[in-house]
Amino acid sequence: MGRYVIRRLLQMIPVFIGATLLIFLMVNVMGDPIAGLCGDRTCDPATEERLRQDFGLDKPVWQQYLTYMGHVFTGDFGTAFNGQKVIDLMSTAFPITLRLTIVAIAFEIVLGIVLGVLTGLRRGRPVDTSVLMLTLVVIAVPTFVTGLLAQLLFGVKWRIVEPSVSPAAPLDELILPGLVLASVSLAYVTRLTRSSIAENVRSDYVRTAVAKGLPRHRVITRHLLRNSLIPVITFIGTDIGALMGGAIVTERIFNIHGVGFQLYQGILRQNTQTVVGFVTVLVIVFLVANLLVDLLYAVLDPRIRYA
Repeated sequence: MGRYVIRRLLQMIPVFIGATLLIFLMVNVMGDPIAGLCGDRTCDPATEERLRQDFGLDKPVWQQYLTYMGHVFTGDFGTAFNGQKVIDLMSTAFPITLRLTIVAIAFEIVLGIVLGVLTGLRRGRPVDTSVLMLTLVVIAVPTFVTGLLAQLLFGVKWRIVEPSVSPAAPLDELILPGLVLASVSLAYVTRLTRSSIAENVRSDYVRTAVAKGLPRHRVITRHLLRNSLIPVITFIGTDIGALMGGAIVTERIFNIHGVGFQLYQGILRQNTQTVVGFVTVLVIVFLVANLLVDLLYAVLDPRIRYA
């Protein structure tokens, strides 16, 4: 196990460098950030030159990347064009998005797996058909439509929740945005769990457990569900990074000042330091989440061993 973890950590290094380099190049292709800062007006040459020197934009791209990576390893993600440290923006945005992601993942695990088990055990029955049709509708409808509809019904018409989240973004105000953020992934988790349960319910080890006279709930939880969760855990693990980075639409609808909001503002204003800094942390989150998922495999299925 120890060797496996060390090997995976070493494998993360080239992946991290490759991903950050690609992001850095893509952000620089977006256009000249100084020209974007000036907008439609012509930049004052002296001011433009000073800004390029201050932000290191007068150097070649490869040199900018090396300088940036050197600063990243010391915890310095640069400075935004408004003079605010990117690390300060992160310290306010990431806790909010982390809470939103936790709510979304909780919906995926609780609702998605429960519905998947229910439909997998009742394959072909009306409840199975109804849930499958509902998940197809959720997957087909874009998230911004789901979000706006939920905000209109629960926030404006019925006044069950506030239409917008307050700047502090407490956990109770993130329940509806979390459900909207998780909606598509929740549908996929339901369908994955259903397929896995329906396939494994006919396995020899399940029939053996039933023949031994074990209670039904024990057969389902200890034998059937445990062996059916590996593809579901894989999906949820990879979904953590996607939820944190892909919350732009949900955060815009509910006025949440999290990672998605900062990324949107950074892209809109061509603030390369902010965009690259936030995406760099998201890459780290994605890599760590995948490592944890791989380690969970051995817990779910003891037959899996790490060399």
